[in-house]
Amino acid sequence: MNWEDEGYLLSKRKFRENANIVNVFTNSFGKVSGIVYGGNSRRIRNYLQISNKIFVVYTSKSQNNIGYFKTELVEAVSPKYFNNKKKTTALLSLTSILNLLLPDFQSYKNIYKSLDNLLKNFENEKWVYFYINWELNLIKDLGFDTDLEKFKEVEKNELSVLNLDIDGIKYQIPRFLIFNDKNQNIEANLIKKALIFTRSLMQNKFFLPNNLTFPKSRILLENYF
Repeated sequence: MNWEDEGYLLSKRKFRENANIVNVFTNSFGKVSGIVYGGNSRRIRNYLQISNKIFVVYTSKSQNNIGYFKTELVEAVSPKYFNNKKKTTALLSLTSILNLLLPDFQSYKNIYKSLDNLLKNFENEKWVYFYINWELNLIKDLGFDTDLEKFKEVEKNELSVLNLDIDGIKYQIPRFLIFNDKNQNIEANLIKKALIFTRSLMQNKFFLPNNLTFPKSRILLENYF
């Protein structure tokens, strides 16, 4: 197997003295693992950082054997936010979630496009709103549609948080999520409730059934609000 593509670095770990095993979420091939020789050299280490966008050339004898990456930097995403703990935590959160939930070698172009869009809006003052909607879209693209719009006609009251039933489980869902209203000034406590809602959905639908440990970085993100 030989191909080239661009993608986001989801994880890396040291492999032997001067190499790394990395997971990259690529546009055309989904999540792929591979070895980067020279990954601990100063030149490569400087850009082989979690969430950075890289160009990869992949070589492998077969899909059953781990392959090898040659890498180049496309966009340095993580260094932009080294001085912003919330955004740095959000980057660690989204890469950890993708790394745990995406199967190998399955293309998820909608998820990739959604991730691209999220990162383009990271400079927006309402970036966390885009992050929460990214999680909702991820949940949908992985097979479970929350279909929050159906509650628009059911819930006529003006409460900021609604107690609603989804598949027999009660969730507290901020009103702004149901009405997809990003223009209002959303209070921090409602952001936190929205993050708790999407986290609970992911745990109930994906993490608990598959005995996966939920990322600490994602829980830490909630604690900033």
